[in-house]
Amino acid sequence: MGRWALDVAFVWKAVLTLGLVLLYYCFSIGITFYNKWLTKSFHFPLFMTMLHLAVIFLFSALSRALVQCSSHRARVVLSWADYLRRVAPTALATALDVGLSNWSFLYVTVSLYTMTKSSAVLFILIFSLIFKLEELRAALVLVVLLIAGGLFMFTYKSTQFNVEGFALVLGASFIGGIRWTLTQMLLQKAELGLQNPIDTMFHLQPLMFLGLFPLFAVFEGLHLSTSEKIFRFQDTGLLLRVLGSLFLGGILAFGLGFSEFLLVSRTSSLTLSIAGIFKEVCTLLLAAHLLGDQISLLNWLGFALCLSGISLHVALKALHSRGDGGPKALKGLSSSPDLELLLRSSQREEGDNEEEEYFVAQGQQ
Repeated sequence: MGRWALDVAFVWKAVLTLGLVLLYYCFSIGITFYNKWLTKSFHFPLFMTMLHLAVIFLFSALSRALVQCSSHRARVVLSWADYLRRVAPTALATALDVGLSNWSFLYVTVSLYTMTKSSAVLFILIFSLIFKLEELRAALVLVVLLIAGGLFMFTYKSTQFNVEGFALVLGASFIGGIRWTLTQMLLQKAELGLQNPIDTMFHLQPLMFLGLFPLFAVFEGLHLSTSEKIFRFQDTGLLLRVLGSLFLGGILAFGLGFSEFLLVSRTSSLTLSIAGIFKEVCTLLLAAHLLGDQISLLNWLGFALCLSGISLHVALKALHSRGDGGPKALKGLSSSPDLELLLRSSQREEGDNEEEEYFVAQGQQ
């Protein structure tokens, strides 16, 4: 009887983990292809991103209200001093990361976007060393060389390479390194009370919106104001379809953050790290099959080299975590705002190794 109960529990845990991974894949891969599809007909990616931020803020505010009504406990509200001094830098870096990433879809293929965004791990490691969140080790140097070499091989003589788009997504990866470093430092401050994903998204979205607005005003404001798809519309049905498409993207972005949170809280950050690696493979295969992205043998070898660097870093973290007692499922974490906020434990000393693994996993997105 005891053995049967253990077998049932194991099967149930395996099914639950698989279901959560598939849910994460649906939102993560789905929003990538959805944004690429939408920017083919709607050439205002910064406005699209700002609307996504508004939708995420709306859903997080409604979620906070529902949780507060059911638990009868007030949600955290930061003072203006803490909000502007501690949250604003993270919000600005996050807004630029997401905005430039979506902007790049106007020029690059999904495969080039996926590969280049994977290099965010490289910048995360660099900034982690600068801010002394990581110690310089020979293994980290090897990880950096593998990822950098893989990125070079993937983009070398690519038939669908676009310099402007590559610069945008590489800039997003660079800012993403700053973003996740600042996010890690922000969410280590337990006194702020931003360990809950709803509270984190609620506080970040307004500053992200304001931070992205100047860029939108300069590059898209005039064109959008004269576009018949939004402000000078002549077909109400077309306007509603456009707004509905943009709103759906915001829902996908909100769902991505919570799917990440559910996966890590019910399993471990190592599970998310491994799932993130296979997600990149699935994205490239789908891009080649569905969108006709041209990927040469050299490009595939570069991608494999980059993934080997990421896998090496995940494996090193797993070994280090096992030496400290093994990976634990994280409880009470916070989630990414768009795409993706860093999940953090409210007790730093209980989750340092898992947090580092998730920190790297997020850089792949």
